[in-house]
Amino acid sequence: MTTKVLCAIVIASFAWVAEAQTAKDDIKGAGQDVKQAGKSTGAAAKKTGRATKKVVKKGVNKTAEKTEEGADKIREKTQ
Repeated sequence: MTTKVLCAIVIASFAWVAEAQTAKDDIKGAGQDVKQAGKSTGAAAKKTGRATKKVVKKGVNKTAEKTEEGADKIREKTQ
């Protein structure tokens, strides 16, 4: 009986030590997760910015085209 209790205590202490090391690794892993999240956020912002630029450029070009059409109509009317 004493041997079983002693073995249980030894096994429990090894499990506790292994858990302590895992917690330390978890902290390191958390830092890496935060770093990766920051990189992902930056990439998403860059992708969104590029898409926005493309849409705005289309809008500006369409506006310029319609402005030119209006200017042509005015030129025709004044001549």
